[in-house]
Amino acid sequence: MGDVLAARSQMAVSLGFHILFAVVGIAMPVLMVIAEARWRRTGDAMYLELAKRWAKGTAILFAVGAVSGTVLSFELGLLWPGFMRFAGAIIGMPFSLEGFAFFAEAIFLGVYLYGWSRISARAHIAAGVLVALSGAASALFVVLANAWMNSPAGFQLVNGAPTDVDPVAAMLTPAAFPEVLHMLLAAYAATGFAVAGIHGFMLLRDQRNAFHRRALVVALIVGTPAAILQPLSGDISARYVAQWQPPKLAAMEGQFRTEAGAPLRIGGVPDVAAQRTRWAFEIPHGLSLLAFHDPQAVVRGLDAVPRRDWPPVPVVHIAFQVMVGLGTLLAVVGIWVAIAAWRRTDLAANRWLMRAVVVASPMGFVCIEAGWTVTEVGRQPWVIYGVMRTADAVTPMPGLIVPFVLISALYCFLGVIVAWLLYDLVMRSPIAREGDATISPAAA
Repeated sequence: MGDVLAARSQMAVSLGFHILFAVVGIAMPVLMVIAEARWRRTGDAMYLELAKRWAKGTAILFAVGAVSGTVLSFELGLLWPGFMRFAGAIIGMPFSLEGFAFFAEAIFLGVYLYGWSRISARAHIAAGVLVALSGAASALFVVLANAWMNSPAGFQLVNGAPTDVDPVAAMLTPAAFPEVLHMLLAAYAATGFAVAGIHGFMLLRDQRNAFHRRALVVALIVGTPAAILQPLSGDISARYVAQWQPPKLAAMEGQFRTEAGAPLRIGGVPDVAAQRTRWAFEIPHGLSLLAFHDPQAVVRGLDAVPRRDWPPVPVVHIAFQVMVGLGTLLAVVGIWVAIAAWRRTDLAANRWLMRAVVVASPMGFVCIEAGWTVTEVGRQPWVIYGVMRTADAVTPMPGLIVPFVLISALYCFLGVIVAWLLYDLVMRSPIAREGDATISPAAA
């Protein structure tokens, strides 16, 4: 059990660090392409400055993401040999395709960074678009592999070994669409609002700064629609979990008993010994309605599965509540932004809205960390749901605490460097007022 805990802890730290850079790598290229397109259309110098700064930020985050992703690839083989031995032939295709997407992203990012005055405007914009598409494709293929772990398919199990492997069927499992949709929207919402929050904070100090005004608008163009749509994708994901992973849903909602017309719980702390969720606000029939669109539907509780197959209920429930709560607040702020934009309000002049955007800026990343906790911890004790237990997939060796400490220290070191570089990019931004300067695409 100690080996399992150490391996899971190390993988959790690695994934928790890497995913932050992965989601920013998905969304930042979209911001830089929008900024460049606006510059080429308007000649506004601030959009050009934004595009170049965001391209530098994307390069920094891409490099760190490559390092942390390489560490993860080694950890899969070193910490989870049982899993890789069983699943390698099945999920090899999405991982291989992810590698192609990663290389494509690196190539086109290089073209974008060094091609400003060397290739045509259309080719340069196209390179940026391909960076954005490659980043999204990379995420898609990794999430498809994770979706297979949650709903394994595309093989036959004979004497405990997979046979008749169909890699395409393995990528198109019931979990594929809900997970991919939820992950991509989360990436755009989290990154868009994080960037908007940074520039919103600067606008609270200098409302007329043209650079931060342009940055705020572009960031909200990306973050607002994703934040508003995210609860809808969450509903799709929850209904998938209700059908295919009932123990996970029961842990998410603190539902210990199987019952018709199950209530929806807001907050609360599950008491596993007493098999009840204490101090929760309950909405009668709410869970049955949301999970099955039927207020009288039967929801399977944890009592429907053996105790040894229960996930860590308090961890899953609290992480789920954090994700839903902060995701809802982010959507509310997104709706507020959308209404203000529809009314053609000067967003930067609305100080209450700017404060809300600043407060909301870290929420998307917290939601992502909480959501992955729900996904991974909620699947326990299975590494491949219903097929292989986590304890059967781990490396049976002592001393895992040493690499855990070393790798955690590496991530802290990289995190400090990245934070400083990005802080420098933001704090050394130009001081300019509306209409101070324009730069034509030809002159650049």
